[in-house]
Amino acid sequence: MQTILIVDDDKSIRYSLKRMLEEDFSILTAQNGEEALKRLREDSPDLIIMDIKMPGRSGIEVLKEIKLADPKSLVILMTAFGTTETAIEAMKYGAFDYILKPFPIPQMKSLVEKAISLRKLMKEEVTYSPTPGQEGVEERIIGFSPRMQEIYKMIGQVAPSDVTVLLRGESGTGKELFARAIYQHSLRSNQLFLPVNCAAIPDTLLESELFGHEKGAFTGASFRRVGKLEQCHRGTIFLDEIGDMSLSTQAKLLRVLQDRSFERLGGMETIRVDIRFIVATNKDLEEAIANRKFREDFYYRLNVVSIHIPPLRERKEDIPELVSYFLKKFNRELKKAIVGITPEAIEKITSYGWPGNVRQLENVLKRAIVLCQGEWILEDQILLEKGEEKWAVREDRDKNIEGLLDTLFEELSNPPRVTPDLDMISSVGKGLILRALQKTRGNQVQAAQLLGINRSTLRGKMDRYHIKKDVLVSEEEG
Repeated sequence: MQTILIVDDDKSIRYSLKRMLEEDFSILTAQNGEEALKRLREDSPDLIIMDIKMPGRSGIEVLKEIKLADPKSLVILMTAFGTTETAIEAMKYGAFDYILKPFPIPQMKSLVEKAISLRKLMKEEVTYSPTPGQEGVEERIIGFSPRMQEIYKMIGQVAPSDVTVLLRGESGTGKELFARAIYQHSLRSNQLFLPVNCAAIPDTLLESELFGHEKGAFTGASFRRVGKLEQCHRGTIFLDEIGDMSLSTQAKLLRVLQDRSFERLGGMETIRVDIRFIVATNKDLEEAIANRKFREDFYYRLNVVSIHIPPLRERKEDIPELVSYFLKKFNRELKKAIVGITPEAIEKITSYGWPGNVRQLENVLKRAIVLCQGEWILEDQILLEKGEEKWAVREDRDKNIEGLLDTLFEELSNPPRVTPDLDMISSVGKGLILRALQKTRGNQVQAAQLLGINRSTLRGKMDRYHIKKDVLVSEEEG
């Protein structure tokens, strides 16, 4: 259970907060700064909730000492309406956030949950190993296939530097785990790590969340607010689902990437920050650029080092180790004693395409362990959702696409008698692009028609996969 330290000279505030939070957390209290620092040394709480105005040392003085001892400490400051400017200054010294007295209970609980969730992310180390057989159930990246070993090498190479890293891969491949591994092996690992899911925050609020705002900047902005970028000074920010960010927000963030400066919404003061950026997306950014949904200059600023996380169906040799890891993890969490999984069940797992990737495999195994009444997980306890059968055999799917290409090629000059399966074509990879271009002898217009995409998108994919027209023609002639 996580521990929260409440620091306030007002006994009633300490009592109220303790009653509010003690059901979910272990609560410690202190009535002044000296007592708080002693508690910190003895108990190492996960979160500190502290008043600014106290007898003796102020909350800001105590905050400075806390951050000197441990820059990753999370502190929520409480302040009255008359001292909001003091609270803003406190944010510059590294406070996680502040809340105005008197505060609604749901607001405080929400703030505490965010802080504790972030504490878990920074506290739980993500390990990775290029060799199988590592024991334990700590959070770690699983896989010893050649593709995963290449990723481990890249993490080791890029982590110590401050370059921006772009993580690409389908949903469920574990991009946040890779981001945290880069952070934890970086020179900023003793500073803050802030994840922001760009797709989960409405675009009208995302700018305020990132850049902060001044009082009166928009309707409802009743006081100045410090944004995530300012809060993450000297730390690492992880922007997940960057492909869902609006063009206007991309333009503003581009400046931060260029010169590490910005203004709060409605403000004139230029704020300079020192931040390491790690970003992730499951979108085809080249296609988004071609469709004018993503800025090309922003893309090149992000794409300093790009790491592609392969889908699970492309590294099936890692599935047995993943299964073993999740069995250990859920045995502990669910207080079970499952010995293993039958050969028939493992065959069902390995022959499946896993469109939801590692996250889906994790959920399916957790459900199987819940349902299992014996010591072994059986085949019929591996439950796959309806409609997922089309993913069961990857080779059949590829053959279907190639057959569709053959049919479309034959009918390019005639009125089409078939409708392209765009869902199937949308996941076109290098091999299919090569096949389409070879069939059309390098004619990109016809090849794009075959694939159900526009020419600009095709050219973007050709650049991405380093496909050259002259090589295609020579290969076809050979």
